[in-house]
Amino acid sequence: MTRLATYADSAPHAVIGETRDFATIAALLAPLGIVLERWEAGAVLSDQAGDDVILAAYAEPIARLKARGGYRSEDVIRITPDHPQAAALRAKFLSEHTHADDEVRFFVEGAGLFYVHAEGAVHALECTAGDLIVLPAGTRHWFDTGARPHFAAIRLFTSPEGWAADYTGDAIAEAIPHYAGAA
Repeated sequence: MTRLATYADSAPHAVIGETRDFATIAALLAPLGIVLERWEAGAVLSDQAGDDVILAAYAEPIARLKARGGYRSEDVIRITPDHPQAAALRAKFLSEHTHADDEVRFFVEGAGLFYVHAEGAVHALECTAGDLIVLPAGTRHWFDTGARPHFAAIRLFTSPEGWAADYTGDAIAEAIPHYAGAA
C-alpha cells in the first residue's frame, strides 16, 4: 500500500506527518510538481521474466504514457534479494541526486521508497505495484530498495541514453531512516 511519511529536513529529522490515503498523498505531492497516479499492475510475471516480457505485458499503458509525456525510451529495473548486484544498485540510488530528465517510474511488482527533498522537508514515498510516479527534472531525491529488495519498475525517459544522475553531495540521505521494506 502506498505510504507517505514527511520528515523535517533539519536535525533531528523527525517525522512530521504520515498518511496511507492515496488521494491525500497525490494532493500533497502535486504542489511540488510530482504526479502520482494509480494504474493497473495485474500482469503475472514469473521470476525469470525478462525485460522484454515485462515491457510486452504493459505495452499499451506505456505507449499511452510515452505519447502523453513525450518519452522516447523505456527500460525495466527489477531487483530481487538474490540479484548479484543488489547491494551495488542500492548504493547507486541511495545518494541524493537530480536528473536533467523527468524521473518516471511505473511500479509493476513489489515496492521501493522514493525520498523527495523539497521545501524544508523530505517526503518519503513508498511506491508499490500499480503506482506511477513522475518527478520533474531537477527534483532533489534518492531511492531505497531496502536491504532485501523486491521490485520491478518500468522507467521512461525523454533522452534515449536513459538514467543519468547528477549527485548533489548533500549528506541528508544518510540522516533519514533507510527503507526497511514493504510493510
